[in-house]
This record gives sequence, C-alpha cells and structure tokens, in this order.
Amino acid sequence: MKKRILAVLMIAGLLCGCSGGQGTVLQGQVELTPVSVSETMSQSGYEDLVVHYIDVGQGDSTLLTCKGETMLIDAGENDKGTYVQNYLQKQGITKIDYLIGTHPHSDHIGGADVIITKFDVKHVLLPKKDTDTRTYDDVIQAMRYKSITPEHPSINDSFMLGDARVTILAPGDNDYGDELNDYSIGVLVEHGNDRFIFTGDAETDAESDIVNTGINIEADVYQAGHHGSRTSSSDKFLDAVKPSSVVISCGEDNKYGHPHAETMNKFRERGMAVYRTDEEGTIIATSTGNGITFSDPASQSWKAGEPTGSSQQVEETTMEPDVIENTETGYVLNANTKKFHLPSCESVRKMSEKNRSISNEDRSKLIEQGYSPCGICNP
Repeated sequence: MKKRILAVLMIAGLLCGCSGGQGTVLQGQVELTPVSVSETMSQSGYEDLVVHYIDVGQGDSTLLTCKGETMLIDAGENDKGTYVQNYLQKQGITKIDYLIGTHPHSDHIGGADVIITKFDVKHVLLPKKDTDTRTYDDVIQAMRYKSITPEHPSINDSFMLGDARVTILAPGDNDYGDELNDYSIGVLVEHGNDRFIFTGDAETDAESDIVNTGINIEADVYQAGHHGSRTSSSDKFLDAVKPSSVVISCGEDNKYGHPHAETMNKFRERGMAVYRTDEEGTIIATSTGNGITFSDPASQSWKAGEPTGSSQQVEETTMEPDVIENTETGYVLNANTKKFHLPSCESVRKMSEKNRSISNEDRSKLIEQGYSPCGICNP
C-alpha cells in the first residue's frame, strides 16, 4: 500500500512540475515546448516582452520580441539598414513577424529595404499615404522582390505578438494633406499589466485624433513622438497617456535641435523618467507583464537640443549638382507633394527631377501659394 501511495505522489509531482506554461498536458502525456535561452518565464506567467530602442542616430528603429515572435517598428535612415540588420542578427533573429513602417520619411523607413531583403518578413504594415521619393520606392521594390503585399491596418485592428497584444491606434481616415508625419501608424502594446505606446512622428492633429478614438491609451512607456519635437507630445495627448517613462530616439547634436526644450519641460513637469538614445545609446526595456525594467538609468541632464547651422545652410555632400548650383538661398519646392524644403533636407536628394523647382520667395509667400513646410526640415 505504501508503495502504491508513493507511486501516485511521484506521478502527481511530475505532472505539476511540467505545468505552468512550459508544457501542455494531452491525454495524460506531457508535451514539452522548447524555450530558447533568450526567452524567460516571469512569475506572472508571461514570457518576457523585450523592447529594444535601437540607437540609429537621428531616426527611429524599435525591436520587440516576445515568446519567439518579433516586431520591428521602423528601420532608421538609408545608411542604417545594415546596422539594424547586424543588430537583429546579434539577437539571434532570422525572421520578422511584423515590420511596421510608420510613415514614408527616410529616417524611419530608409533601412527597411535591407531588412525586407535580408530577413524572412511575414507582414509589412504601411499607412496608405505614399510619396515619390527614391527611399519609398526602394521599400516597394524590396517587397516586390520578396513577393510581399503591404498591409494597411485600420484603427482597432489587433494581433498577438507572443503574449503581448498589439492594437492599431492610427492613422484613421482623416485627410492630413501632405503632412506625412500625421499619417504615422500608431500602436499600443499590452503585455499583462504593462503597456507601451508608439506613434512615429504623429503631430498635434494626429495625436488629437488618437485621443478621440475612445481607446484607452494609458501607457507606462511612451516613445516620444517625432524625436521629442515641439510639434508632438501635446498636452492633451500626454494627459491621456499618463506615461511614467519616456524614451527619446534622436541623434547626438542633431541639426533639428531634438528634443526641443518645450517638450523636455512637459516631461519634467509631469515627473516622467526620460531615457535618450543620444546620451545612452540603445535602450532596452524588459516587461514581465507586471513591471518594467530598463537597461540604463534615466537621464539626469534634461538637456534640450540645439539646432546646428544656418537655416539657409547648404549641405553640398547630399545634393545633386543641378540643385547645388541654384540653392545658395531659398527653398526647394516639390510640385507633387506641394511641400517646400530647406536645401539640406534629405528629401531634396531623393526628389524626382520633374517635381523639383527652386524658389527664393519667403516662407509666407510660399504658404499663400498653397505650399506647406516640410515637417522634417521646417518643423
């Protein structure tokens, strides 16, 4: 009798020891699920969600991994594609389940063509708004090469990334004209009790529309919109998100002066812990589903950026010869997008010749003619 009782207890112990998410009990048999070294089971019962805010200089690229699944939000500038590729490979990543190109500006999708070409990418999410730049065309051609059809998500669409739920917050059907920043795909990532929010370069109008969706957008960690520019992180939006931590992805001594002083003051007044890639490099946040830790301490500098160079300065190394000859002063116009750019803007180099013209008229005159300032070089 004692032997029988002992045997029953041993079997029960084995079954209990194999439960708790590490195996599935099927008709009395235990089927173990392999767990890689990079995956850990938290006490809350969730696999860790790891968020890598990759330091790509003046741009954005964020990697999220959970339970063996991966999502990459943006891929930095054109010259950062291989850098992001190498970073992912060092993490042991061979596939991307979801690649989100928040909007068609080069500092967000510039490296996406490399990622699409070098990895097994399952889904590519893009806003419906396109542009005529060479950078955007490179991404489209890479998708064609890999036989990938872009997907255009709608507000409230959601999908699972391991144990985390990703919900689409933007863009909706509103017409923002040629303001590409406001077409940014925004997402809320929920992992147990932990919440992260990403809004690309969405500015005040788009932020207001996100708030008005009625979706609960409260989050623990907010990746600062538009690299900490004054055009984003509006009071209305911050009051709705109520983040305790904010991560700013921007380049050291960048020419746009990101993050702007007004934005930093808002973060400080609200008691947010600020993490910055220009000061700390790549920042990694780990969520157990019941708490978030960061790889680096929060910044203590509260230093705002300072724009570098004159607003009329020409960066000849990024210009085509015919543009350099005619843009010592004034603006470069895009007849297709109806935007005007500083000569040093990255978009100028990629602008189609047929759409490009030069104007020495001042800013107000161009606006009267129906043009609007580029959101990157003329924030």
